[in-house]
Amino acid sequence: MTGTVSVVTGAAGGMGSACARRLASRGPLVVSDRNEAALDALAGDLRAGGCDVHTVATDVADRGAVRDLADTAARIGPIGAIAHTAGVSPTMDDPATIVRVDLLGTAYLLDAFLVHATAQTAAVCIASQSAYLVPPFDAGLGALPGALLQPDVIAKLTAAAPDVIADPGIAYGWAKRQVVDLVVACAPAWGARGARVVSLSPGIIDTGMGRQELDAQPFMRTIIENTPLRRIGTADEIASAVEFLTSDAASFVSGVDLLVDGGSTHAVESMLR
Repeated sequence: MTGTVSVVTGAAGGMGSACARRLASRGPLVVSDRNEAALDALAGDLRAGGCDVHTVATDVADRGAVRDLADTAARIGPIGAIAHTAGVSPTMDDPATIVRVDLLGTAYLLDAFLVHATAQTAAVCIASQSAYLVPPFDAGLGALPGALLQPDVIAKLTAAAPDVIADPGIAYGWAKRQVVDLVVACAPAWGARGARVVSLSPGIIDTGMGRQELDAQPFMRTIIENTPLRRIGTADEIASAVEFLTSDAASFVSGVDLLVDGGSTHAVESMLR
């Protein structure tokens, strides 16, 4: 995919910046985040290393802003890798905002980039091991992805599944479970264009967001204790997986979730059973 445009959302964060550095050698790089100052700092650092970097300040919960991001990237050149790392965690915001950013933002991104996707395009959407640790339930929204592109998603969710927006942890786990399902639902439309879309579910990762959650949630210590590799992951390990999934080496991988968690998710599931 050398020579294509790579796009990274949430690029000012730990996983996002690691992905940007991994993908920068492929060609033009578009980095996006709400934090313009941090975004400019990252871009300056990458440009100092000879990278062709473009910045686009974007709130992924704003559907119009996401369309602008996709259109801007497509004007630069053919879209290659898309690393969608933008998101908020349970200690960062209220449940409704978590759903808007983590889930609706992902739906907006996949919808906006679909029209620009070609056989050179591969999108990786960051989910979470939390997707596997929340009880499954039907929130009554309807079929994906269309149900998430309606203007009244939060109102429907409030009426049909009030527990989801009553607790940030439940909202986060449910939203990430829906991201996994959304990728499966979107794979046929992307595949019709020769493009691929996958989700990636990190375990506990050593980033600013990860450390904040680790300090606030004692159960995360239990997850680490039950991780077969007996440690937490690094942002670069996530970026390495993204680099592979968006490369020609993964050309037959689509519509699936990859756990990058040191083996912890299934270990914790067994413990909880």
